[in-house]
Amino acid sequence: MSIKNMLRSKKGISPILATLLLIVIAVAAIVVTYAWVMTYMGTAGQQAGVILYKANVSFYMDAGTDKIDVDVGNSGTSKTEIIKIYVGTTSSNMTEQTPSPSPPISLSGKSITKITITYDWTAGTTYYFRIVSSTGQTLEFPEAAPS
Repeated sequence: MSIKNMLRSKKGISPILATLLLIVIAVAAIVVTYAWVMTYMGTAGQQAGVILYKANVSFYMDAGTDKIDVDVGNSGTSKTEIIKIYVGTTSSNMTEQTPSPSPPISLSGKSITKITITYDWTAGTTYYFRIVSSTGQTLEFPEAAPS
């Protein structure tokens, strides 16, 4: 076959092969989209099962040591663990604390747990708290020490 005949040839992919190729591409796109959506929904569903809230905060002195009790609740339905607790005098200047009981602190759905932090607090000062769970939720709030 000469070059002239090759250039004049109008042969292409058959309509059946073209249709099959489009179907394969569409199915592959659907599978990728399904996998992405299921991964996203699984993570979002797990996080929605954990909803942290502050139930109560108490500042007190016990045997000459300043302490803070923080009651943390989970109004969701999934179990989680409190893995880190931060306290500071500003929201940008918090330091990690070692509470009692020590982390990880188990927190079931629809329950409240008490966390005791040994921290030198001053009456009338506002303190900022950040509580981090194993599922990625964070609970941040300010609380003023009593005067």
